[in-house]
Amino acid sequence: MDRRSFHRRLLAGGAVAATGVTSLSLAAASSSAAPAAASAPRTAPAGGQVRHLRLYAEKTADGQMGYGLEKGKATIPGPLIELNEGDTLHIEFENLMDVPVSLHPHGVDYDIDNDGTKMSRSHVEPGATRTYTWRTHAPGRRADGTWRPGSAGYWHYHDHVVGTDHGTGGIRKGLYGPMVVRRKGDVLPDKQFTIVFNDMTINNRPAAEPPDFQATVGDRVEIIMITHGEYYHTFHIHGHRWADNRTGLLAGPEDVSRVIDNKITGPADSFGFQIIAGEHVGAGAWMYHCHVQSHSDMGMAGLFLVAKPDGTVPGHDGGHGGHGGAGGTPKAGGGAAAEGAGHEHH
Repeated sequence: MDRRSFHRRLLAGGAVAATGVTSLSLAAASSSAAPAAASAPRTAPAGGQVRHLRLYAEKTADGQMGYGLEKGKATIPGPLIELNEGDTLHIEFENLMDVPVSLHPHGVDYDIDNDGTKMSRSHVEPGATRTYTWRTHAPGRRADGTWRPGSAGYWHYHDHVVGTDHGTGGIRKGLYGPMVVRRKGDVLPDKQFTIVFNDMTINNRPAAEPPDFQATVGDRVEIIMITHGEYYHTFHIHGHRWADNRTGLLAGPEDVSRVIDNKITGPADSFGFQIIAGEHVGAGAWMYHCHVQSHSDMGMAGLFLVAKPDGTVPGHDGGHGGHGGAGGTPKAGGGAAAEGAGHEHH
């Protein structure tokens, strides 16, 4: 499915399953009077839309907890929420669990009634429903002349109630998800993958079953990286690199952003970047992992599988090369992707 078809289904009220994962983009595709060159990347439009979303919190079959767009379909991480600067999002949030739960965002605007904590009495009791409202804004100049940053960035949302008033139990069990806010003109990806280092797990999966992610050489891939839990980690991906700035992309030859392939990340940090799969290095089973050696030794490592156009991954036998793999390649409806590992926007 190409990205234009994805957005046609979205505007019709549908959600698209990406390698087994339901994800939601609330950012409409850019359109202009004159078509762009075939080779030019597509970009985000201006914001200003009022969006509506229904979200559920529920326990999963394995005893964890997750957020989902439909009852019985919670994922870990939760659904990707994507907005444009200037958009307002109303989330009708239903608690299907037997304990109070909440929805607390990072990076967007909200008043105290939408904070998602017991301290402000903005949580949701078992069986109850509450509407949370999040707003975004573009950068601009304040009345005093100083510059106000916009909302664009790679953010996330999570529970702030389960276990303690800080949501420690909920986060440990999987109540978290990614959020991207675009600025007008931001380049849009072909595929999106969310990677969460949560304590000593990746996306709350067992060390023997790390999530793998698959693309084809030439795909523009966006990685959304989030950290939760008690530890600091370093995120590293083999064979690929990005600019250490808001988008992960260089703005031009004069952009002095540092180019990196390894970034330290602590609890509640989030960042993202785009890469061209296999650019200058080709297809292969490229490892990603925490570069704290003891952490990677304990299973914090997975594979970025970059296939050739014929679908084959050179040198890859379907396992994880001795790095904690469960065997087999990612497949729709199961494996890593079915646990909320990947979000694919075409």
